[in-house]
Amino acid sequence: MTLIVVPVCLWALIGLLWWSFTAAQWQVVSDNLRVFMVGTFPAEMIWRAWLCALILALLCGATLGWVVPPPSDAPLWRVGAFMLVTAMGAAAATPTLGWVLGCATSALCGWGTMSPRSPVRKLLPFGWGAGLIAMAMLLLPAGTERWGGLMVSVLVTLLASILSVPLGIGLALGRRSRFASARILCTGYIELMRSLPLILIVYWVWIVMPLLVPDTAVPDLFRGLLGFVLFFAAYVAEYVRSGLQSVPKGQIEAAGSLGMSPMQINRDIVLPQATRVVMPALVGNVLDIFNTVPLLFIIGLTDFLRAGQMVLINPQSGGRNYEIYLFMFAVYLGIASIITYGARRLEARMATGQR
Repeated sequence: MTLIVVPVCLWALIGLLWWSFTAAQWQVVSDNLRVFMVGTFPAEMIWRAWLCALILALLCGATLGWVVPPPSDAPLWRVGAFMLVTAMGAAAATPTLGWVLGCATSALCGWGTMSPRSPVRKLLPFGWGAGLIAMAMLLLPAGTERWGGLMVSVLVTLLASILSVPLGIGLALGRRSRFASARILCTGYIELMRSLPLILIVYWVWIVMPLLVPDTAVPDLFRGLLGFVLFFAAYVAEYVRSGLQSVPKGQIEAAGSLGMSPMQINRDIVLPQATRVVMPALVGNVLDIFNTVPLLFIIGLTDFLRAGQMVLINPQSGGRNYEIYLFMFAVYLGIASIITYGARRLEARMATGQR
């Protein structure tokens, strides 16, 4: 098998690289890069979207630095200065490329500030909260119906990942509740959501929401996000439930004998240990959400994949299918690789036997 598979893979890789550097016309990607990144976002407000991208890159880099701390002796400031100068030079020629390099520089700066002894590490949750509020204030003036491209894919992934965690924890605790009504309701909700496809949940929420609030115009993006949160909260609940079962019952009984209330037991003893066990699974859940965001096309939203299809519809981009799909493949692979790498490092760091 090795003698067959390895030569075939090398042959395919060499052929792909040869085509990429000799025959491919990548100008179609550079000409439509703004569509890929932000969709139909107003051109006069494009600076708002890129400023949000800088904030998001800074936060993501800091989060990666929390999982994989940078070496204390690494000259990161030299690399950051070089990338900043390169971004400024690229911005003079191609503004979009300059913004992309600026985002890379911002991510590197965020990663470099998260050294093991840095006091900034404790402020990371507050930074995410302030960053999400700032991004909302920057993007809302353009109208959610104009959001699109990779920006929508990333925002839906982040918000769905964050909002589904507390709901999933509540469902997991409710499934273990001593009250039969709460236990039955939570169990029924989890099993129902896990038995239905995500595309059906998104479409159902999109249809039902105007019936529940007829006097309020809820944007399609919020309705789609709600469908993702309701669906993936059930999976988060199962992850958390497996972590709750890993906590020895002796600790719970000992805490109860000391007079601690059930809320105190869950908050101070059970949830910290359960979170340590299920954290890698929760990070992997982020990748699942990102890969399923293209399902939002059913309610008319323009995610990254849909933006690529919009470029293909343009007559000026006709016949460039390979370049466009290979570019989208590389972007998806790059983001997924970063998430997977972070999940593995987080799993190694939070291993039960590690001290």
